[in-house]
Amino acid sequence: MAMDRYRGFLGLLVSALLVGFLCVLFTLIWVLHYREGLGWDGSALEFNWHPVLAVTGFVFVQGIAIIVYRLPWTWKCSKLLMKSIHAGLNTVAAIFAIISVVAVFDNRNANNIPHMYSLHSWVGLTALILYVLQLVLGFFIFLLPWASLSLRALVMPIHVYSGLLLFGTVIATVLMGVTEKLFFVLKNPSYHTFPPEGVFTNTLGLLIVVFGALIFWIATRPQWKRPKEPDSILFQPNGGPADGMEGAIAISSGNNMDKSDSELNSEVAARKRNLGLDEAGQRSTM
Repeated sequence: MAMDRYRGFLGLLVSALLVGFLCVLFTLIWVLHYREGLGWDGSALEFNWHPVLAVTGFVFVQGIAIIVYRLPWTWKCSKLLMKSIHAGLNTVAAIFAIISVVAVFDNRNANNIPHMYSLHSWVGLTALILYVLQLVLGFFIFLLPWASLSLRALVMPIHVYSGLLLFGTVIATVLMGVTEKLFFVLKNPSYHTFPPEGVFTNTLGLLIVVFGALIFWIATRPQWKRPKEPDSILFQPNGGPADGMEGAIAISSGNNMDKSDSELNSEVAARKRNLGLDEAGQRSTM
């Protein structure tokens, strides 16, 4: 990577990490300072785990998982290692998201509050189910050595597109959830009077949008894509060598055989010349 491109990437990466950290920090301040803290007793304190875990896992950790292949200092690492890190980060994000949904259901059931009626809940649960499905399919197709190369090549564009689509959907869902929560809890003073909590949480929403924009930009720049590894010894799923390797071995063997034949022919011709010289010498002495 050229130095100017590397500096541009590094600047965007540091900006994304900083904004992502601020998103998590602002969420914690919101629930600890404005929403009375965290707990796991079925009360509103348990519900507060929902935004904390959703922003931390489903937004921040997932965003880092998306761009982990783009880090230039990891290009010398094996592809299997980077696949494992990518899958591990997405697994952490999924676990955080699942716990955040459990906290909501537990809180609603404990207080006899109906759930799954808002657009936020519909889109959020759909995104979580598709995210887990994407994670499982990615694990079996790309991480385990069972899938054929043709299947991986076919699924890869879909995997990349659906990952970015789900990330954007999660960000939209979080913004809907933040707005919905503020409408419910800000009564006196009301939301439309610009109370401090409303202004602070709106700022959190803007930070989440900026973080998503940075991740999308880093993930879609072709100049920052991980270079393809040079084709070395490729193995088919059945453990045998690839056709290209067999062809290389055959060509190499053919070249060696041609070289041996030419050397043998040269040796025979040299012996014939020496034999002819000996016969001419014997005739001259006679």
